[in-house]
Amino acid sequence: MKVGFIGLGNVGGKLSGSLLRNGIDLSVYDLNEALVTKAAEVGATAANDPAELIRNCDAVITCLPSPAASDQVMQQMLPEIGPGKIWMEMSTTDEAEVKRLGAMVEQAGGTAVDCPVSGGCHRADTGNISIFAGCDRETFERIAPLLKTMGRRILHTGPIGSASVLKVITNYLATANLLTCCEALVTAKAAGMDLNTAYEAIKISSGTSFVHETESQVILNGSRDISFTMDLVSKDIGLFQAVADRHDVPLEINPLMIKIFKDGEERFGSRELSPNIIRRLEEATGLEITAPGFPYEMTDDEPEEPGYEVIPTGRDGRAGQ
Repeated sequence: MKVGFIGLGNVGGKLSGSLLRNGIDLSVYDLNEALVTKAAEVGATAANDPAELIRNCDAVITCLPSPAASDQVMQQMLPEIGPGKIWMEMSTTDEAEVKRLGAMVEQAGGTAVDCPVSGGCHRADTGNISIFAGCDRETFERIAPLLKTMGRRILHTGPIGSASVLKVITNYLATANLLTCCEALVTAKAAGMDLNTAYEAIKISSGTSFVHETESQVILNGSRDISFTMDLVSKDIGLFQAVADRHDVPLEINPLMIKIFKDGEERFGSRELSPNIIRRLEEATGLEITAPGFPYEMTDDEPEEPGYEVIPTGRDGRAGQ
């Protein structure tokens, strides 16, 4: 299968790297020509535009920063879409928007999949990230080899749109975990606790989480570098809010988180690293939340292994059927 990849940023560059590393015939495109050149140096074919990619490839993956960017790319690809072509949307996007674009693809004779990732850039870099896939089962079987090359744990979530809903749900939970970790670490410092000991206490307790075991480390290092920015957090929890609003769920916590990150963007800039939301509390208390011995950035120490399908508890593996 010939594959195209559009969007070579923090996540896309790493996912496309997994495809190249494992011998996939890959063509790439990005508005940043330097990123295209870098991918070409390790075996990718450079494309001139999205239309060329979909014309020459069996499947095109998009991994872009916003629904608007995906729409712009789709408008360029759409005239070249026909039977046998697959669009795989790996961006974090809105359920309604991916369904809208997917319907356009299907009307043109192609097939659409939303397949966002979860687990952090460090796991995207090693092919060990988790991937959700929303599509019919036949299409899932066709693209499963690609998903298992880019990711470790692959979950077929049901029809198109379902993966995007679950993705923004998990990002909402990650954001809530980040904010509570920030409050916990600042409170520990204010109470005179040693932060190295506090980190371990949380890690071995009922209070631990994936976010604590990853993002708390770069918070304590002082780098706060997880290759993710405040504006992207705001986008994601805004998408989660939109899902809840469409279904009349009266959320209480998420609106407060939206307010907190809006304040963070106003204070520190939209492109500030997202764990630096802790600076709001550092400034309010005059405390510096750092400790020795923690890494500058997260790395994945799991060896790269072939991915596998995760079967939901109580199901037979045929999600959506």
